[in-house]
Amino acid sequence: MTEQTIQLELDDSGLSPALPAPSNPRDQVQDVPYRPVGFRDDDLPTALERCATWLRQAQEWLGEPVDVLAVHLDYDDRKGSPYYDVKLLCNEEDLAGVPIAMRNQKDED
Repeated sequence: MTEQTIQLELDDSGLSPALPAPSNPRDQVQDVPYRPVGFRDDDLPTALERCATWLRQAQEWLGEPVDVLAVHLDYDDRKGSPYYDVKLLCNEEDLAGVPIAMRNQKDED
């Protein structure tokens, strides 16, 4: 069995620079092994719509379904904060573009 090395281009947070970013400044990809991608808004349907849009874009970029472990809904009732916080817990390898790199390497072989 031979070991193959896959080269990935990652930013400082370990994400592929080509990963589509959530479109709203309130939304973000966070740091943990299964990274939460958060969508925050005072209107739940709006947060869910942005979540779905980002997920479609990320899956199109990745070329396969993004590995989502869980969907988490939280509330933030602090003054000035968006009330709803929808989070997708996503596989960090998918967000780094590992499946793309593996396909590209396979195509080169």
